[in-house]
Amino acid sequence: MIRVNLLPHRQVKRAERQREFGLMAAFAAFAAAAIIFLGYTFISSQVEAQTARNSRLDEAIVKLDKEIADIKDLKDQISIMLDRKQVVENLQTNRSQSVVVLDEISRQLPEGMYLKSIKQQGNSITLEGVADTNSRVATLVRNFSTSNWLDTPTLVEIRSVSPDTQKSQKQNVFTLGVNVKSPKTEEDSSPTGTVSGGSQQ
Repeated sequence: MIRVNLLPHRQVKRAERQREFGLMAAFAAFAAAAIIFLGYTFISSQVEAQTARNSRLDEAIVKLDKEIADIKDLKDQISIMLDRKQVVENLQTNRSQSVVVLDEISRQLPEGMYLKSIKQQGNSITLEGVADTNSRVATLVRNFSTSNWLDTPTLVEIRSVSPDTQKSQKQNVFTLGVNVKSPKTEEDSSPTGTVSGGSQQ
């Protein structure tokens, strides 16, 4: 006896294949969504971690900038204090030196001569004075040459001037330059100063 299968087997197989394809497509979509979600989560966590590191670095940079500014202020204060210390030391040295130099000039000044002004700039001193004769000026130059505190005297100018009264003799106005011998144990530093007066001996 011949048996004929009248059931729609082709339709059934096609329906099964469609169900399998749908399940595979759904699984693939789910897997893709899961992969995308995990990738997004990983990238977000990396971005947040990098942002946190950048924030910590920015805070550290701000702190370092503040510390650098504090260090710069300390260096400026130290420099100011050292400058003040140097000025005080120079003032103490120059105060005693000025007294000694003025005393030495008055000792070396011969009779018949007086000074109108004494100007000091660094280690150089300029003397302006009046002498009754040229020999007095020459004696002053020789005295400065043998002085323990003064050396290298240089006669800048000397000229005769007529007195205000006819009975008075002519006077010789001179300008003399001389250098100060700095002590070997101290630094060569002298501020600019001017002393005016009538020293006479």
